[in-house]
Amino acid sequence: MSVWLASDRAHRLASRRGFSSTVLETREPYRQAVVVLGYRNRGSRANLVNRIRVRSALRALDAAAAERVLVCCGGAVGGPVPEAELLAAYARERGVRDPIRLDRTSRTTVENVRNAIPLVEDTDRIAFVSDPLHAERARLILRRLRPDLAWRLESGREYRFGWHPIITIVTALRAPEAMRRTGAMLGTTPHRDR
Repeated sequence: MSVWLASDRAHRLASRRGFSSTVLETREPYRQAVVVLGYRNRGSRANLVNRIRVRSALRALDAAAAERVLVCCGGAVGGPVPEAELLAAYARERGVRDPIRLDRTSRTTVENVRNAIPLVEDTDRIAFVSDPLHAERARLILRRLRPDLAWRLESGREYRFGWHPIITIVTALRAPEAMRRTGAMLGTTPHRDR
């Protein structure tokens, strides 16, 4: 129980870090991009983790935005179909009618963010959606690659107390190593905003 609570706390804290205070001051009407980071998928339909991420993305889409776009990221890392296509298909099944832009080639989180940049540059607000620790890593990567876009970052609203305890524990345990790998790919040591 204590491992799960500590893992959940790590997710909660990550979900609150890495946003700009100026995003709230963006002019109305605004354009919003919600970027869904794919997870290794072996089959031809979205797996449990990817379905969870799409449902989180749907919560993050803001009805007040003048324009909304869903950006799905992920190449064919674990199977024959790019994760981006599986995410988009599931989003359509769940009723998304907004435009969907796809990054079908990325194989890492750094590539997800790098390839998403041209797909979100024309928007006023950007939210990354995954598990909270992964989304925080994506925000850190964006800050490194394109600091001029960092002020547009907003919450992906993916944190939910008690959601999927096993996934929460596993991702919290893997987060430090993932952060180290990300730093190696960027040639730097990522640090979390405090």
